[in-house]
Amino acid sequence: MNMNQSHQTVDEQIDYYSRQLRIPAFRKSYQNKAQQAAQDNLSFEQYLLDLMQLEYEQRMIRRKKQRIRRAGFPYHKHLKDLIIDQLPADAQTKLKTIERLDFVDNGQNLILSGNPGTGKTHIAIGLAIKACQKDYSVLFTTIPRLITQIQESRSAKALRILESRFEKYDLVICDEFGYVSFDKQAAEILFTHLSLRTGRKSTVITTNLPFDRWKDIFHDEILTAAMVDRLTHKALMVNMNGQSFRMTESQNLNSFS
Repeated sequence: MNMNQSHQTVDEQIDYYSRQLRIPAFRKSYQNKAQQAAQDNLSFEQYLLDLMQLEYEQRMIRRKKQRIRRAGFPYHKHLKDLIIDQLPADAQTKLKTIERLDFVDNGQNLILSGNPGTGKTHIAIGLAIKACQKDYSVLFTTIPRLITQIQESRSAKALRILESRFEKYDLVICDEFGYVSFDKQAAEILFTHLSLRTGRKSTVITTNLPFDRWKDIFHDEILTAAMVDRLTHKALMVNMNGQSFRMTESQNLNSFS
């Protein structure tokens, strides 16, 4: 303890050390908890335990918020906001299974495939936010953004760092698979990157193309077959073909105009 601290009150010293130790819940609550402990005739150990539990709970809340922030979602969508009866039939049937997130624990992939506007990205983001809240590490990216990021890794060291981070996420959402076609180099880069996670970590793919049309974006039948095989092995498949939410909303708006 330095000279300045020796002249501080106990409360001032608690404030100082709690800031240094980064325990804000402890700092904000120790006085109220002390009063409550005195009223309830709690032991010192129980008082200390209550403070520790409070700090732990608040830290977990902050950690989950940080996971959501760091995941890189373009916007927040929650599973509870889905209008279930407007989802494609296969999604309605399988939603309760996939929202358990067992596929994340099992390192399985999830493929949401169907025409635009049917809720693929909403479901993917909703699952990912729920995963963040369960303390999984999550990354959201689009396929075009991922390829650009890989291509901009200008050294072997930078690429290894990117690959190491990518393969360690518990869950990666790869959105917009099939919206942009690739040259051979980009296709090979994507295949290599996604293969890092095969059989170990879970990846969610949203795509508007059926598998027999993936060769239209990869322009290489052998690579396409290898990609489909890797991504779909033991994967959960959800058919998202159905009525577009956006088209339905437009029709409803036009009916009132």
